[in-house]
Amino acid sequence: MPNRRRASKHSRPHRPLSEALGAERAETSDGSWVVRSVPGGSGAKTYTCPACHRPILPGTPHVVAWPTSGAYGVDVGVGARRHWHSGCWRR
Repeated sequence: MPNRRRASKHSRPHRPLSEALGAERAETSDGSWVVRSVPGGSGAKTYTCPACHRPILPGTPHVVAWPTSGAYGVDVGVGARRHWHSGCWRR
C-alpha cells in the first residue's frame, strides 16, 4: 500500500479568511452589526462571551460581531468585535 501524505497547507492555493469562516451578514438590533458565524473546527484561543461572561473554548462554534461603524470610523468598529456564544447572540 503506498504511503499517502497530505499536501502541505503552504502548497495549497490561498483561501480568503471570509471563505474559511462563515459568511458575514448584517443585523440591526440595538445598533447595526456585522455578524460572522465561526465553525467549531477553527480557532485556537479561548474567548469570553460578553453576555454570559463564560468562556468560549477552542473548537466551539460561535459568533463574532462588531459594529458597522464606530464613532471614530469603521476601523474602531472592527477593533470592537466580540466573540459570543451563538445562543447568547440570538437572545
